[in-house]
Amino acid sequence: MSTQPPLNFVIYTYFPYGGQQRDFMRVLRECLVRGYAVNVYTMQWTGEVPSGVTLHLAPVKAMTKTRLYRQFTRWLQAELATAERGLVVGFNKMPGLDVYYAADPCFEEMAASQRAAYYRFTPRYRHFAAYEAAVLSGDTQVLYLSPQQRAAFSRYYPGCEPRLHELPPGLADDRRLADASPAARAQRKAAVRERLQHELNIAPDATLILQVGSGFKVKGVDRALRAVASYSGQKQLHYLLVGSGKPAAFIRLAKRLGIAEKVTIVGGRDDVPDLLAAADLMLHPAYRESAGYTLLEAVVAGLPVLTTATCGYAFHVILADAGRVCDEPFVQSELNAALAQMLAELPKAQWSANGLAYGADERLYSMPQAAVDVIERVIARKHDSRA
Repeated sequence: MSTQPPLNFVIYTYFPYGGQQRDFMRVLRECLVRGYAVNVYTMQWTGEVPSGVTLHLAPVKAMTKTRLYRQFTRWLQAELATAERGLVVGFNKMPGLDVYYAADPCFEEMAASQRAAYYRFTPRYRHFAAYEAAVLSGDTQVLYLSPQQRAAFSRYYPGCEPRLHELPPGLADDRRLADASPAARAQRKAAVRERLQHELNIAPDATLILQVGSGFKVKGVDRALRAVASYSGQKQLHYLLVGSGKPAAFIRLAKRLGIAEKVTIVGGRDDVPDLLAAADLMLHPAYRESAGYTLLEAVVAGLPVLTTATCGYAFHVILADAGRVCDEPFVQSELNAALAQMLAELPKAQWSANGLAYGADERLYSMPQAAVDVIERVIARKHDSRA
């Protein structure tokens, strides 16, 4: 049992289905397994609070996100000033962190490549640039997920490299197939498809295209819908979107594109492994994505993937030869063509078998342990510096 002060975990909001939030919980639970007590500081919490965790909810309100985040930061600093000072582990960029888990892309790179020149003169830019600089230009140790992140952090914050720590993927064990034989997978697929037919009105003979992710705009749902609408082949398609987000605009887009009857949008679910087993293709043309666990989860489940190069974990799709990755800069017609081609090749392609073989690598499941190893090294260094 650790005799250290409690660890202080910080995240703006927690809910069970976001990729950032799932990583947060995996790392938190590994700390609990190693005997640490954990304080969690957040503005909103949805779901069960694990035993060993003390939850602190910030009583902050504001009209804009930047004001809200500044209020939260002031509240957090006041709370930590009166608490037993333990290590501060943040999952959002902000001042005062000892360790930052880089769930988000480099903000400065995004501002330079995806925003107009005037954006740099806005209060929003100044806020997020200052918060990122507090992490990358300070003393914070940074846990990053993908080669794209390291390259961007190094470019915009020269000298930060000694504080960057690469993490392996952290797939949950329930994403690993207990029986990957063709017969077992076919039986499971048929059973899940039968359930989905009754629950979501998805025809058993439709080619099911799955997208999983919260924050529909940044996940490129508009791109996915346009790609589905462009398909003129003989397959009957159904696009299933699963995640937390605001669906109204995308439902309207599906209607304008004439594919409303082929689209189903549902909230976050606990049966994602079943959905991966039931689908025929994962479509994930995100605008930006630090990692994209859903891509790797699809790969190891034997589900072929079509994604974009802006996703941090797109390189796993390439290494596994488990699908296709659209290059940057993104061109909608290229995604449309890639979707049509993959659908035509599905019956004979080896993407599924390749992904299953790739999923046998134990390193794909080790992120929480590696993250807490770094956290413990930071604790040890701080202890030694005080001795």
